[in-house]
Amino acid sequence: MSTIMKNFLSTVHDSARYICPLCADTRKKKTERTLSVTVEGDSIKYTCWHCDEAGGYTYKQLRNEPQVSRSTPAPRAISVPKSSNTDDVESYLSSRGINYSLVKNKFKVVGSAKYFSGKGNIPAGEVPAIGFVYGHDEAVKWRPIGDKRFIQDGAARTLWGIEQIKAGEMPDTLVICEGEIDALSIATVLDDVAVTSVPNGAPSKISDKKVSPSEDKKFSYLWDARDVLQGVKKIVLMTDKDEAGEALKEELARRVGRAKCYEVELPENQNDANDVLVKSGPDRLRELINNAQPLPLDGVYQAADYADRVRHLFDNGMMSGESTGIESIDKLFTIAPGQLSVVTGLPGSGKSEFIDQLMINLARNSGWKFAVASFENPPDLHIAKLAEKVCGKSFFSEDKRMSREAMEKSLLFVDDHFMFLEQKSGDATTADSILDRISQACLRKGIRGAVIDPYNYIVQDAGAEENEHQFINHLLTRLVAFARAHDIHIWFVAHPSKMPTNADGSTGVPKGMNISGSASFFAKADLGVTVHRAGDVTEVHAWKVRFKWQGGVGMARLTYDLASGQFRERTVNLDKVHFGNHSASPARRKDEPKNDIEIPF
Repeated sequence: MSTIMKNFLSTVHDSARYICPLCADTRKKKTERTLSVTVEGDSIKYTCWHCDEAGGYTYKQLRNEPQVSRSTPAPRAISVPKSSNTDDVESYLSSRGINYSLVKNKFKVVGSAKYFSGKGNIPAGEVPAIGFVYGHDEAVKWRPIGDKRFIQDGAARTLWGIEQIKAGEMPDTLVICEGEIDALSIATVLDDVAVTSVPNGAPSKISDKKVSPSEDKKFSYLWDARDVLQGVKKIVLMTDKDEAGEALKEELARRVGRAKCYEVELPENQNDANDVLVKSGPDRLRELINNAQPLPLDGVYQAADYADRVRHLFDNGMMSGESTGIESIDKLFTIAPGQLSVVTGLPGSGKSEFIDQLMINLARNSGWKFAVASFENPPDLHIAKLAEKVCGKSFFSEDKRMSREAMEKSLLFVDDHFMFLEQKSGDATTADSILDRISQACLRKGIRGAVIDPYNYIVQDAGAEENEHQFINHLLTRLVAFARAHDIHIWFVAHPSKMPTNADGSTGVPKGMNISGSASFFAKADLGVTVHRAGDVTEVHAWKVRFKWQGGVGMARLTYDLASGQFRERTVNLDKVHFGNHSASPARRKDEPKNDIEIPF
């Protein structure tokens, strides 16, 4: 295991998904959480599904490793003046509801006259000030008694008051505030919890940069205090009720472990802990902290979070997906957003044509729009094929050819409902590049479906080192997650391995486990479909339907009209079927449906 991973793991104490410190910089989506970490007692196990780095250690082993060296020098003690205006300090704190006699043993606060530059209508000059001493006299943050200006002697690089915790017994609860006055306010009303304040205020927004002990200089005070942060059972994040305060809360949670973090819901028109103390009194502040609620976990939810959706199911039942526009297919499956369909079939079986048919039907009947990445069909040719299905006439053949007027109307229909994902740069298509383009289509066009046809035109991202099975598994996992997140249906076309020839010369019907490269094609699909040509009949096999409300496995037979490019219900007139001199029903295959459907297209 690399030193980088060791250093990172030494900061992790909760089972969760994290940004991988080894491969994040090599990926376009650098904030994607690909590192799965499981903490069990004193052991920690990890696996990155992107770079396949995996292993396990104990915290004892990690602690025996050399600590991360920092480019910033260690804090040095400075000369801290003794209070020359203690009465002014006590009076000022009292005006803010803070009992100095209760908190002076937890925090070092001094008072002195200090020179401050002018700000706004406030002139420059020497004024009485209160000083908050950090660490072991490493820095003092000075504030005038009466306004919000501040100056600093030395560099404050630690949580304010954290050294008192290190020196004493480890508390069960630690409160982290955004300012020193807030910390003093909480220390006034709660004697049984530890309180600290961040040294440098709140960031303007949440950063998308990786969390690394060696580079995370703005929050180095958290890495330096990790012995305490790891030892406490509960951390209450009481930041200000504004955008910057919310950003600070998220940044703190990402570093100390979200699972042990709690948050306080501040009352209306009360922005911080001192506001509550002054306006609502000590009992109210104490109540808020004691009733702090767990910070919502990232990607972890309780049943109550889905209560409205469950009630809707109870009242309305499970809704079916959208109709495919072909009745016999609807008996097998319908099309629902947020799902992945894997479609396979032998070369020339008509799988791409079948998907085109479904898209045209969904566009016409349900108003769906689509993004299409068809690597084997240039967009102009693909549009011509779609136009045939729109108007039911041939685009090229002189016999039954569509009129120019029909072509123009079909072109407008396709333009309204389809976007085509073509990589004109000449670069190979990666998973990142195609998902980025589909994401743009979701935002710009409001698409409900997307087609990737076929899978083998997608190459690994630069720098990725994985075998074919790993690549396919990761790709399908991303497609499933993408479909769920964007609430779209994705059709993913994959070719099967070479199928054996039957004794009668026919070729077997490929299913999910026959797709080349990985069994994940079967495992990850919500819908699994094979399009198979048997003579003049097209068989559509549903070999996986994940949700029973959507349909079930089975097979339907369709006919394909070459001129129009349309699939139609197969119609059988039993009165015209003869065997010798006797009228009879035709022989039926074991897997053939009991009833043929006679419905015009």
